[in-house]
Amino acid sequence: MNAGRSASRLALGVAALAIFAVTGCATQQRSASVYRAGEAQREQTVRMATVESVREVTIDRGQTGVGTGAGAIVGGVAGSSVGQGKGSVIGAVAGAVAGGIVGQAIENQSSKVPGVEITVRLDNGELRAIVQEIDGQQFKPGDRVRLLSEGGVTRVTR
Repeated sequence: MNAGRSASRLALGVAALAIFAVTGCATQQRSASVYRAGEAQREQTVRMATVESVREVTIDRGQTGVGTGAGAIVGGVAGSSVGQGKGSVIGAVAGAVAGGIVGQAIENQSSKVPGVEITVRLDNGELRAIVQEIDGQQFKPGDRVRLLSEGGVTRVTR
């Protein structure tokens, strides 16, 4: 009886850690206004351009599988409290499957964020398109903007 409680507490602790990990992944931003600490004090190439067009897009950050795993653990622990013996095992399996499906759906939805595709014309006449998260800066055709580039990453800013 005591071992069962310990296993349940351990499973809940693991599930809580997994949920925190999913939350951490979901908050990484890809906007022009957010810099990670490692990006500070690094020189960037600056080019001036004029906005040609702006289009709303969805950015899919992908899935880590943590949502599915966390949901399965929580569902399995919750399902194991149903019945005794074989009923408890069946409940745990059913709960784990249902929890995994729900966890995957939640992670899938939280991994999608609104973005914009900004097509610009550089001063030398070349066209470039940059996709970034919507961060409050609004761009419209004719706006003069700066392209900040470093290490293959380019941001559009005013």
